Amino acid sequence: MKEKDIAKQIRDYLQTLDKCFCFKMHGGLYGQGGLPDIIACINGRYVAFEVKTESGRVTALQQATINKIRQAGGTAEVVRSVSEAKTIIQNLR
Repeated sequence: MKEKDIAKQIRDYLQTLDKCFCFKMHGGLYGQGGLPDIIACINGRYVAFEVKTESGRVTALQQATINKIRQAGGTAEVVRSVSEAKTIIQNLR
């Protein structure tokens, strides 16, 4: 499965949740590098998902950004499936 397909499954799931706002980050010339693929606010909690395939690797910049989000009190995780994202969300409550 491609990364974009996993990200779509996660976004589709997030859109079924009450009290959830989410959006997909799109890379580009004017964007900030290293930002996670999906940013969400779930029940007032900042949650970021870096989506990877089973063989995908996190770059040093992506890992540094994940660490900064965690240091700021947010949740940031690398996920490889919608079930991993669901588990993270369930553990927020």
